[in-house]
Amino acid sequence: MDKLISREVLQQRKRRLIYVIIAGVILFLCTIVIFRIIIKPSVSKSQIAVFIADVGPVENTITAAGEILPEFEQVITSPINSSIQSVLIQAGTSVKPEQAILILDKASSQAEFEKQKFQLESKRNTIHKLGLDLNKILYDLKSSNEIKQLKINSLEATLEDYKRLFRAGGATKEDVAKAELELKVARLEKKQLENEIRSKVETMKSEMRESELDASIQEKDLSELGRKLHQANILTTRSGVLTWVNGNIGASVREGEVLARIADLRTFKVAATLSDSYLDQLRRGMPAIVRINDSLLRGSVASISPSVQNGLISFEIQLEEKNHKLLRPNLKADVFLVTELHDHVVRVANGPAFKGAGPQDIFIVKDGKAVRRTVHVGMSNFDYVELKDNIQRGEAVITSDMSDFKNTKEINITD
Repeated sequence: MDKLISREVLQQRKRRLIYVIIAGVILFLCTIVIFRIIIKPSVSKSQIAVFIADVGPVENTITAAGEILPEFEQVITSPINSSIQSVLIQAGTSVKPEQAILILDKASSQAEFEKQKFQLESKRNTIHKLGLDLNKILYDLKSSNEIKQLKINSLEATLEDYKRLFRAGGATKEDVAKAELELKVARLEKKQLENEIRSKVETMKSEMRESELDASIQEKDLSELGRKLHQANILTTRSGVLTWVNGNIGASVREGEVLARIADLRTFKVAATLSDSYLDQLRRGMPAIVRINDSLLRGSVASISPSVQNGLISFEIQLEEKNHKLLRPNLKADVFLVTELHDHVVRVANGPAFKGAGPQDIFIVKDGKAVRRTVHVGMSNFDYVELKDNIQRGEAVITSDMSDFKNTKEINITD
């Protein structure tokens, strides 16, 4: 028959198990501590990069992407809707002013020019005819008005005669009234004719002005088309290198479409883009550093695009050495914009060991060991990091990534 275990016995066994577990954990931790004291972590000298802290300037920079472009580039566009008949010069050729690059088909535009020229001549003939008609009408109306005046003069004389005869008894009152009525009608007819003359003159002058305005517009359009036809002889306007030409013979081109590009490859500039999150820091004239391979070229921001596209700001950099031997068209380059400069500060080479500004732990090489030390990191750029405190000139600083030893105070350095 099984015997029941009392509650007191069960509690004693449970407590004993807990004590054993706690003792095991303590023993494990003690073993780790003793192991770390006895056996220190080590790193090979070949696995770390060491830089001797020195004193000098540190520029705080923001990074942008850049592309080398010719400082001066002429873009030649099609002045008319046309098609390419032939290409006379290939890309990469050096050119001089007034050299023909390609030939456009001008037949359609020439026909339009002749049509507009004919329309302008017709309009001018219409204006001339309007002028002749106006002069004729004015002459006829003035003649009619003079005739009316002569009739009025005659009626006035007749009325005076009737009045004298009436006083002498040779005419009746009705004869005088009739003469007065005829004179009044004649005067009204003359006034009506004069109003008609003024109205007719104003109307025809308005038609003349409108026709002359239309002719002036047509003349300007014709002159513009003539200018475009002259420009359709695609010629160079300056010396340089033909960097690109539309060589699709027979292809249609619309007015304003790019046909060729001519660049002066003696001097260059940098076209760059930057995240719009730095918009408040970007300004004209700010110093810039352009890195090509291992060479650094200095310059400044010359212009900034007013628009933001796809979260990027576009700007251009004017270089101090515009004709540097490393400069090539369309070459990609790293751009660093200098936002601030601290001079005569303790600095070390930038590397993976540094994670931005503020307090952080680094390792100093001393007596064959790497010793952890807390410093305050200041400004940084692609070359240097400013160390604000707890570091002296001449001390050796590990700039490699030491995150695997973040909880270690001291590391042995082996050969």
